[in-house]
Amino acid sequence: MSAADPASLAPATAVAAAEAGDSTLPIAAVERDTGLSKDTLRIWERRYGFPQPLRDAAGERAYPIDQVDRLRLLKRLLDAGHRPGKVVPLAPMALRELAAVLRRNEHGDASDGRPHEIEACFDLVRRHDVQGLRLALTQTASRLGLASFVTQLVAPLNRRIGNAWMGGELEVFEEHMYTESVQSVLRHLLHQIPQPTPADRPRLLLSTLPGESHAIGLLMAEVLLALEGCYCVSLGTQTPLSDLVLAAAAHQSDVVGLSFSGALNPNHVVGGLAELRSKLSAKVAVWAGGGAPVLGRRTIDGVRRIPVLADIAPAVAQWRGQWRAQSGVLHPA
Repeated sequence: MSAADPASLAPATAVAAAEAGDSTLPIAAVERDTGLSKDTLRIWERRYGFPQPLRDAAGERAYPIDQVDRLRLLKRLLDAGHRPGKVVPLAPMALRELAAVLRRNEHGDASDGRPHEIEACFDLVRRHDVQGLRLALTQTASRLGLASFVTQLVAPLNRRIGNAWMGGELEVFEEHMYTESVQSVLRHLLHQIPQPTPADRPRLLLSTLPGESHAIGLLMAEVLLALEGCYCVSLGTQTPLSDLVLAAAAHQSDVVGLSFSGALNPNHVVGGLAELRSKLSAKVAVWAGGGAPVLGRRTIDGVRRIPVLADIAPAVAQWRGQWRAQSGVLHPA
């Protein structure tokens, strides 16, 4: 891709390109989708010649989808510690190769779990067979049991899909199709679990911080928590910190659980968790899980890290043990 200054594009040419059928996003949508601030996008545009936005009819920046995909890759690499000056100028193929190496280093070989079922589901994604994928997922859940389905199939399948996307094997729409299908199946299965009541402990409030739009990890955690008999209230994604504090008080939550992917700025992860911890009652625990690399590098006082989904059950058991000891309860509610 050319590194020409986008400002050199004649306005009429840019508008014509934007109206010629190319799919574009405004800068605010790019900021939400990638986690890169508007200021960062503008600085890169001046300093590195990328991104190269078009201009819409109103003269505002309009980013082609292929550039947004590249920006998402760059954000993941920055979160892993790469410097902008080293990776922003790289060609798209070089970026994908670097990102693929990163994901292999972080997650290992995605052939773990149940490789035959994983590849069968991956093939259904490649063939765009939405109904077939949902049926295969549902049947596998019935065969394995829900906990094993989440940890042995969905978790490694997520990695398989992520590696394929970063390696250029999948398009964005295929990744989105997969994510929506898995979330639909998980929600259906979640509703089949005998629902705990507010009297059951612990009571968990689940969400993500603003800027973190990935919901699949949150839903996977909710399923496993429900299997442990926890009462969960999910607020979905991107709940403002002040509202998390209000919601925790309103629902008398014992734990606030947050999920983080690698999409959120590491400083936002650490700062957000520290601020949340300082504003919540000391009686409310904070649990943080997900694949954000910074969670493994930084310790935040008063925040319990849940490194992998299999750590949810031990965390619940430990919380209940401490609660019974403090309250004098001899048996679970």
